[in-house]
Amino acid sequence: MKDKKVVNTSGKRKTAVARASVKSGKGRVRINKIPVELHTPELARDKIMEPLTLAGDKVKKVDITVNVKGGGIMGQAEATRTAIARGLVEFFDDEELKELYKRYDRSLLVNDPRRKETKHPLGRGARKKRQKSYR
Repeated sequence: MKDKKVVNTSGKRKTAVARASVKSGKGRVRINKIPVELHTPELARDKIMEPLTLAGDKVKKVDITVNVKGGGIMGQAEATRTAIARGLVEFFDDEELKELYKRYDRSLLVNDPRRKETKHPLGRGARKKRQKSYR
């Protein structure tokens, strides 16, 4: 078998970082060594499956392994979907698939730059301030 190509990509969302490895195989998708079908909660699993369902039959030709850490459940899910989508586009070198992902949701291919706003003085958080009494 001459097709020994392996593509490594990453995706980020808030503080979650996902690293995906795409190689030719039988269509297995694992996230932190657990099959994607067993991933919980269901909403996060649906989010992760979006690039796979959009790609269609192409997914059956590749194995995808994802390592994700940091952030919360949904941040990890969105970072994972970005990493998977980028990996599939790069592996198949498919401009049509790239355009499909862009039309569906741009965040499939582009990292979300939004971060937590830092705490400011005189407040309990980024926006909340302590009350003033004026008396």
